[in-house]
Amino acid sequence: MTADQRATEGSEAFGRTLLTPHLSSARPGACDSRTVRISSTQAMRILVVEDNPDMASAIRQGLKENGYSVDVAHKGFEGEELAATEPYDLVILDVMLPDRDGIDLCRNLRRRKVAAYILMLTALSSTSNKVAGLEAGADDYLTKPFEFVELLARIRALLRRGTATEATKLEFGGLELDLIRRRVHRDGEKIKLSAKEFALLEFFMRNPDRVVDRMTIAQKVWDINFEPSSNVIDVSISSLRKKIDRDFARNLIHTVVGMGYRFGEPEEQEEGS
Repeated sequence: MTADQRATEGSEAFGRTLLTPHLSSARPGACDSRTVRISSTQAMRILVVEDNPDMASAIRQGLKENGYSVDVAHKGFEGEELAATEPYDLVILDVMLPDRDGIDLCRNLRRRKVAAYILMLTALSSTSNKVAGLEAGADDYLTKPFEFVELLARIRALLRRGTATEATKLEFGGLELDLIRRRVHRDGEKIKLSAKEFALLEFFMRNPDRVVDRMTIAQKVWDINFEPSSNVIDVSISSLRKKIDRDFARNLIHTVVGMGYRFGEPEEQEEGS
């Protein structure tokens, strides 16, 4: 694919149809409203392998605003190594990359036992191209140009495949987190969170009564570019505490001195922590 073709595919078509991705309220339609107790799983991490910088940036920004942790690779070999070494839940993979064919990359990821869902992006809309991608191990196929709302819906549909009983809501101690509508309530009171606070709370609620250190939180909620010396985690947790704990009888987020944080019912020595 020539540079001019990629520019047309990425900048013009994508720019016209991938609307400004402030779509936190976008949802794929009717959804399962099951609520179960929390299971011990991770916050969702997505890898975008896309050589067009504008498209990759727009996808990354839109997904981050919807609460996902996102990394970007602009070349196929870089994307393969990240996908093979980092615990991603989903890979968004462009078929036409500058250094290798995306379908071959997909096939190689499956050979390397990468279990993440793979959603392929391409300007090639023929049935034979789609079949080739799916037979290589892809889970879904989206043709460019596309609307961000459709990409988001497809991602949510893939991630809901995890288990037959996967929850769309998490609940703990009167705190309810709606994963589809991106809403939070405690004791019936609506709480407004930023996208990163939502992702942080989701991680905590999926790991109740587990002490987690700052590095683990960084790996699961932030991205690979996280700076270990930054205090952003502590600031974000402080902000989250004010919103979900301050006006309620029991604190759910607790500091474990010298070790990290724990989400759950307070223990005697943690009262007021």
